[in-house]
Amino acid sequence: MGADKALLPWPPGTATGQSFLSAAIECLNNFSDMVIVVAGKNAANLAPVVYANAAFLVKNPAPERGQFSSLQIGLQEVLNRGRDAAIVTLVDRPPVRSSTLQMLCEAFTTRMHDKWSVVPEYQGEHGHPFLIDREMIQVFSEAPATASARDIEHQHQQHIQYLEVDDPAVTLNVDTPEDYAALSQSPSPGPKT
Repeated sequence: MGADKALLPWPPGTATGQSFLSAAIECLNNFSDMVIVVAGKNAANLAPVVYANAAFLVKNPAPERGQFSSLQIGLQEVLNRGRDAAIVTLVDRPPVRSSTLQMLCEAFTTRMHDKWSVVPEYQGEHGHPFLIDREMIQVFSEAPATASARDIEHQHQQHIQYLEVDDPAVTLNVDTPEDYAALSQSPSPGPKT
């Protein structure tokens, strides 16, 4: 991307003072009692945004191990802080609508006892944020560092409730300047209701 994706302005081409990171924290703060951000080598750059938005920062001491290692560190911090469930998302995407998060939280609260996770689905594609309980946190925590969240999801599909949502932001990914520029061409997907 050539820049820290977490700090890209959101929405693109505006001067709202928001970034992907601050918008995600703001949205998640409305649906959780704490937001934990896992950072790597960019921790010093992210810290002011994290703390200004009342979130917590945890550093991945070995980010070269990959994205999954950051997920494991974040989930361990969830457990360390006495929580047994989490909303998990990535920073390289626009925030979802508040109504989407509301639907996901309601589905998570009312899920069957054998469902460990609620994952949003848009036009047949699975996305973020997803919600997990202690059983799924344990599965992620015990997986080898070389695993991927997608592989683990597929191995435990019988314990996942997929929820169809009308929010394209759940599947949007921003990896290139072209991806980011394309966001300014489409209507802003979040965090509206």
